[in-house]
Amino acid sequence: MDGHTQTRVAPGHLIRIAFFLCAFLLTGIEAAWTQPQYPQRIISMSPSITETLFALGVGDRVVGVTDFCSYPKEACTRAKIGGLLNPSVEAWIVLKPDLIIHQDDSHKLRINAQNLGIRTLAVSMTRIQNIFSTIRTFGEVLGCEPDARALIQKLQSGIQHQQARLQGVPRKSALLLLSDGSNPGGSLYAVGRSTFLGELLELAGGENILTDPKINYPKISKEFILRYSPEVIIEAGPDANLSPEEKEKKLKLWRRFPTLTAVKNKTIYFVGVDYILIPGPRFLKILDHFAQALHPELFED
Repeated sequence: MDGHTQTRVAPGHLIRIAFFLCAFLLTGIEAAWTQPQYPQRIISMSPSITETLFALGVGDRVVGVTDFCSYPKEACTRAKIGGLLNPSVEAWIVLKPDLIIHQDDSHKLRINAQNLGIRTLAVSMTRIQNIFSTIRTFGEVLGCEPDARALIQKLQSGIQHQQARLQGVPRKSALLLLSDGSNPGGSLYAVGRSTFLGELLELAGGENILTDPKINYPKISKEFILRYSPEVIIEAGPDANLSPEEKEKKLKLWRRFPTLTAVKNKTIYFVGVDYILIPGPRFLKILDHFAQALHPELFED
């Protein structure tokens, strides 16, 4: 036979080889079904999404964030991909993400990502229940369901603790304004009930003087405020982080309306933390700020 020696394989040995080969293939198929390939290279398209991902313990999978994502500090070490309105598609290509997570109203962004063959996930975080739903979705999609359940339990417990503290305490009429440090005394934009900040105001024991649930951030007049004369006025936003001199300057502007209940009672407050407009896991801190402004007597200890 052309100088080659034929080696005969016993039929029993062939059967054993076939058996182990089938077992190997079946094991591989089973592993593919039982161990899904969760996204490992994620781009986050908003600060609230970024904060939630890190709170769930999957921040190590985040490879890119927007220019406005600054919390936690570790997020600042990730590649910057521009803003929501002007994302760098070139950065997307370089980072090679297997998932881009964005707010559900970012239609153009989703289309651009899909044209590049990049998987996307749209979420909403505009209301407190939306935040909980998004955390659950992250748990399922990213394979961190136990951490998602734990985070939801922590947030719900924080709300329940605040509710227990406020039990039996009369609600106070309140006005929540978005502070604009660049235009003191100018246009006033209020926070409506159908926003996460409006919900937090209610949970903190306030009764929002804005009653229309369809308007989220209406522009209001001084006449409107005088008509309803809220017991408490809260100016919130990063620009509300005022020095004592700046705070006194703003209060002086309010004192031009001495008939306002909040002016008479000296119950005008400024909440100037940088996360005030970010609907993420830190909303419990915002709730605490609002509760202290509305019911300071409960926090005297």
